[in-house]
Amino acid sequence: MATTVADIMKMKKDIQMVDLRFTDMPGTWQHFTITARELTESLFEEGIGFDGSSIRGFKEIHESDMLLMLDPSTAFIDPVLEVPTLAITCDIYDPVTRQPYSRDPRYVARKAEAYLKQTGIATTSFWGPEPEFFLFNDVRYGGGTNSSFYFIDSNEGWWKSGEDLRPNLGAQIQPKRGYFPVPPADTLQDVRSRIVLALEKVGVEVEVHHHEVATAGQAEIDMRFNTLVRMADNVMVYKYIVKNVARQNGLTATFMPKPIFGDNGSGMHVHQSLWNDSVNLFYDPAGYASLSDMAKYYIGGLLKHAPALLAIVAPTTNSYRRLVPGYEAPVNLAYSQRNRSAICRIPVYSKSPKAKRVEFRAPDPSANPYLTFAALLMAGLDGIQNRIDPGEPADKDLYELPPDEAKQIKQVPGSLSDVLKALEQDHEFLLKGDVFTTDLLEAYIAYKYDNEVDPIRMRPHPYEFTLYYDV
Repeated sequence: MATTVADIMKMKKDIQMVDLRFTDMPGTWQHFTITARELTESLFEEGIGFDGSSIRGFKEIHESDMLLMLDPSTAFIDPVLEVPTLAITCDIYDPVTRQPYSRDPRYVARKAEAYLKQTGIATTSFWGPEPEFFLFNDVRYGGGTNSSFYFIDSNEGWWKSGEDLRPNLGAQIQPKRGYFPVPPADTLQDVRSRIVLALEKVGVEVEVHHHEVATAGQAEIDMRFNTLVRMADNVMVYKYIVKNVARQNGLTATFMPKPIFGDNGSGMHVHQSLWNDSVNLFYDPAGYASLSDMAKYYIGGLLKHAPALLAIVAPTTNSYRRLVPGYEAPVNLAYSQRNRSAICRIPVYSKSPKAKRVEFRAPDPSANPYLTFAALLMAGLDGIQNRIDPGEPADKDLYELPPDEAKQIKQVPGSLSDVLKALEQDHEFLLKGDVFTTDLLEAYIAYKYDNEVDPIRMRPHPYEFTLYYDV
């Protein structure tokens, strides 16, 4: 990756196009492209205009003009495009005020980092998300007034085990048996390796890749932790690289949380910690799981605000097909070391102070990473500021508790509409330091109701015909 405007000017001889990218409110990369000739030093100072009225969650038609300001530290030569292209992530500004746009997700993440320093609690936060995804061989879907359907296929899918494939070579993966068989059962080893090499080529460091639990090509590639804004940038690059390398290999990638029935969905567990320079503030050798009091209060904030947080970190109707008991889904509002049935897990792989962190397991990869990391940080800081006690840890399999004990463990809400209502009622913690704004939250909630909750609520579900057609 380049770091300065001067670095980029030196790269011009190696490129023909410059792709300018930014993130819309739901969390999808948008872009347009200029020729390398148009990339000048003055462009970094002046910015370049675009129509914000056509971007989800942004401006109305009467105030559509907006500016992209290029961030030279994000530039990389795109490894998946045939024409030599430099990709640059941009911030969004208002052309009249020349101020950052309040609904730009990247700006929210920047403000969260600044607010952390303003509190004096810590100088830096580190983030390590684990986005899971599926690689399918075929997908078809559609719907209208009189029909609705989807069809997914995967050569690894257990449903292929009985088909006459002429020949059928076997080794399909049974549901919940995808963690970690070697090839030939794992048919995606080389594809994942190609994704990793492409990520490393653009400066995104990867620690490990593997097949995930589900049948039908579920995968995970873990990036090395980074600071908040940079990690959110890396997640956007990650999703782009995964989708394009998959396409180059005749596959289709999806980060949809629950694309198949009867097996695990795809999460994005988020590891997080607070530091003062080189000191990890979450570590205390005398504490439970070597956690400091600060870390426990941070967890207290995550647990208290979890229902509202889910509107941002698990932000689709499909997210709540995943967040159900029995599929390693983190539905229990509790914390524990090692325990994957709690929404907050404390990893204990390493005894190093540098490795101490909190893993929040509810998010999924449909989330906007800028808003997700910012919201989690704000909840954790609220916990620290108000010394919110998370209670006692739950070092049991919370899915197998006796009924009387299970009643004592609160669970996350069960639908997108429920968590949006929670966000409407509980969002003051997000407004501190002007990190999130009322305008952004109102626009976000309205978008989710109008474009996701209501369209799903009003449509017949295909399985309802199985249940009810002959009533």
